[in-house]
Amino acid sequence: MKSVLGGAAALAAIATLGPSAFAADPRPLVTTQPDPQADVAPYFVSDADPRWSSPEWSAADIEALRKKVKYVFVLFNENRSFDHEYGTFPGADGLYSDGQKPRAPADTPGFTQTYLDTVTGRTVAVQPFLVGPHENASFKDSTDHSHKGLAAKMDVQDGVAKMDKFAEVEWRKFASFGEKGEKMGTQFARLAMAHMDCDTIPFFWRWASRFTLFDNNFATEDTPSTPNAVAILAGQGGETQWVKHPSPTEKPAGAGFTGTIGGAINGKTYSGAATTQGPPLLNDPQPWWGSAFDQTALGREPTAPGENWEPGNTASNLTFASLPLTMMGGWINLFTQWDRNPAFDLADVQKDIPAIAALGKPPVEWRWYQNGYDLEPTDAGLVVSHKAYVSHHNGAQYFGYVADNPVEQINLRGEGDFFADLAGGDLPAEGGVFYVRGGYYNLGYPKQTAVIQNPNYPDPKGLTPDELAKIAKVKSGDDDHPGYSDSQLTEAMNARVINAVASNPKLWEQSAIVITYDESDGLYDHVPPRILSWGPDGLPLARGIRIPLIVISPYARAHAVSHAEGDHNAIIETINALFGLPALSSLPDEKQALADGDSPAFNAVAPKGFEQKYLGPRDTPSPVTDGLLSGFDKARVTGALPPLPASLALIPSADVETFPHYGGKGCAAIGVVPENVRQNIPNAIPEGFNSLPATLPDYN
Repeated sequence: MKSVLGGAAALAAIATLGPSAFAADPRPLVTTQPDPQADVAPYFVSDADPRWSSPEWSAADIEALRKKVKYVFVLFNENRSFDHEYGTFPGADGLYSDGQKPRAPADTPGFTQTYLDTVTGRTVAVQPFLVGPHENASFKDSTDHSHKGLAAKMDVQDGVAKMDKFAEVEWRKFASFGEKGEKMGTQFARLAMAHMDCDTIPFFWRWASRFTLFDNNFATEDTPSTPNAVAILAGQGGETQWVKHPSPTEKPAGAGFTGTIGGAINGKTYSGAATTQGPPLLNDPQPWWGSAFDQTALGREPTAPGENWEPGNTASNLTFASLPLTMMGGWINLFTQWDRNPAFDLADVQKDIPAIAALGKPPVEWRWYQNGYDLEPTDAGLVVSHKAYVSHHNGAQYFGYVADNPVEQINLRGEGDFFADLAGGDLPAEGGVFYVRGGYYNLGYPKQTAVIQNPNYPDPKGLTPDELAKIAKVKSGDDDHPGYSDSQLTEAMNARVINAVASNPKLWEQSAIVITYDESDGLYDHVPPRILSWGPDGLPLARGIRIPLIVISPYARAHAVSHAEGDHNAIIETINALFGLPALSSLPDEKQALADGDSPAFNAVAPKGFEQKYLGPRDTPSPVTDGLLSGFDKARVTGALPPLPASLALIPSADVETFPHYGGKGCAAIGVVPENVRQNIPNAIPEGFNSLPATLPDYN
């Protein structure tokens, strides 16, 4: 896509990034993986083959792809760094290789992490190590992924992230709390450096090895989940709204709204005045809609019983542009007429609305399916419990022009609704964009719980019935968040979604599926993100740590790795290309805010000399953010090569529903040899390692 809209302006912009500017990536944009498996080999085209198609896309190429791909499915998982899941994936930039040749630990940023043990006075070193079925690697506890914690782990110096404080941040978080805290800190310092492979997540690795894996994609924001859940729709966590409304005193210290609250939420009654958080969003506040601020009488958004709905933990109403706004197309005036409070919900898109309307584009259908949002198969007696709902993960619920508009609210649905809609043929015939998210529990719970492969870990004598029951209760989610999910339950959920699409020939031949994540959970990754902006707290804001992304489609490259640099804006950029939508960053209100953000007041929160050119969406193709088109093969679009068959995406239902997947021998089953095995690198698990330091602290 760079060849369409890049050019001198984009290059000039990157040149002004100051100390955070990166040198050009010397790698080809796309390279192939080694040793294609028997099923993908007939479709594999080497980058040395004359049939290899250029990864650069012209306007005509994009138009041809647009005629093929009508449906985009985004499987949006939680909290994994790239190295944690794919650090030993052959052909990718990982822990031991740049994807083409081995790389020494000394040349890998942050590979050896150290911290000072204040009890013994010794310097402790921690390096990456592999965990697998023996360590019950499909579930673990969650590391520090707060905004402050992530910024400290990245350790930005002179505009460059050193990626070397993951272990130290975890140690310091607990070490001051006496002997138990020191033991806890030791285990969390190790946990942040642990990684897994295809024996634990064989389905994810299978799709990555048959289609295209992206190894240079990052979280949009250096924050926990909520800002990135918003960013997958808007390319930002509220920076343009911050620029427009920095604070009551018009200083860039962060926005917020003080208002009257009242009402009961999850059995608690609130009244009086309270202040919202952001924008920009830096933490995980609950959406305005459904909170104690929200006085909607009918059609009120749901709240989650497992979430913190204290008034001070509420986000401001989000009023900047997003895909749900641009997807209204030429009908935008009709759709926005249904807004219950347009003065409140549409104030910051007053110029965007006529600009979108003037383009005259047809509306694009979209839906956000999330576990627990409404009635789920796990609910008894047709009573909606929202038990599995994680409300701060629902990016769409934060926008007033969605959550306060009954015509738009119908796009928000439960995870079970996705399968019902596909089975009933209720997806729009003209196509659209469909997001799918898991939750606190999988749709088979309590029948299906966490996959305990080794009941003698971390206690060689065997876990007690109470401990086994606790793991089953707190690690049976299906969105991959380490705090409460199981990776095999998550990949099973992803497999059910992909099977539902790929088993329908007509749907498969018109589809592109993107598997990705919101952020890293604070798990180690060695690739420094480009620092594009700084937040009101003086910490780096964009980008965050590298996350996984896979493109699956009949028109994808087979057995390939794309090194295109991007974040959630890359997904938006690709959706824009496929559906002919205007870039969010090109809309009048967003464009003006982006220009206004590069001012003395906002530059003052960043290091001296830094220019805030990216306080907002960046979904216009440029060297800073490239889309996902490099993951598609133009030869398959034109018919010069056959489309990839659905069989490469399908996983037999018997395999999906049998745990552990492939009996814990996933690498052999899918035919992938991890890089550490290829190089014969020994694995050194720290003695006494406990992957559940908070859940089972007795084993620390």
